[in-house]
Amino acid sequence: MSRLAKMVYVVFFMSAIMAAMPALAKDGQYGIGTPATDSEIAGWDIDIRPDGKGLPAGSGSVEDGEMMYEAKCASCHGSFGEGVGRYPVLSGGEGTLTNERPEKTVGSYWPYASTLWDYIHRSMPFPQPQSLTDEEVYAITAYVLYLNDLVEDDFVLTADNLASIEMPNEDGFFFDDRPDTNNTGCMENCKDPATVKITSEPAIATLQEDESVMVIEKVPEGGEKIYQQACLMCHEAGVAGSPMTGDKAVWAARIDQGRDKLVKSAIEGIGVMPPKGGQSQLSDDEVASAVDFMIQQATQD
Repeated sequence: MSRLAKMVYVVFFMSAIMAAMPALAKDGQYGIGTPATDSEIAGWDIDIRPDGKGLPAGSGSVEDGEMMYEAKCASCHGSFGEGVGRYPVLSGGEGTLTNERPEKTVGSYWPYASTLWDYIHRSMPFPQPQSLTDEEVYAITAYVLYLNDLVEDDFVLTADNLASIEMPNEDGFFFDDRPDTNNTGCMENCKDPATVKITSEPAIATLQEDESVMVIEKVPEGGEKIYQQACLMCHEAGVAGSPMTGDKAVWAARIDQGRDKLVKSAIEGIGVMPPKGGQSQLSDDEVASAVDFMIQQATQD
């Protein structure tokens, strides 16, 4: 079939579809796709309400949860929920929500225990979401609650008692019934930019080895900045077998493959790592700069 004949065929086919669509639209259908089956809907309908509705049957103890947490969660969140690198802190933070830099943890911020179960079930562990069984989710949830002193060490979490757990910040969440409003920008009497004073800049806070002094540093520039934005979360802790930053022995074989191959893998993704570390807005050059930073960390004395 010639190119012209193909074009004529496509135009004729599309014209036939467009001519049929008004009639189909009258019935509320366009003849595209198939109705979702009950099993397909069930795969998405996994949310848990604050009153516990939607929880599957099952249970898990704090004791069992400790072992599972160490195996599935501690590499990112720390053995005591203190967080590793830039991974979220899970415990502590009580009384900090009114501070300039509040520490939002399960104990200090979350409104319902049900949302904790839901989030772990839906999204964790980070490299393999929804790989946990219901029993494992119950046990890990129980242990995280224990880390926040919300349950005792012999507590067993079940579908029946989860909704009865009172979270410290439950009253901090409420339904906003204020009406929607639309403001009109006046664009008059605007503040003189010269009078605007910058009181703080993006910063990274780290503890010294004795954990007694906190050091505040400005966000780095260039490749290190991109690394911290897109790569640190996995490579700092070696999540899912990713080569840890600065590990010369692990990086040696990779560096021997050549910079171009490392950059290509970082841009296109490899293994469980998504393209560009999941930061699709980054340019290829920005990703390459992060790779250069990681190579530098693995080769410097």
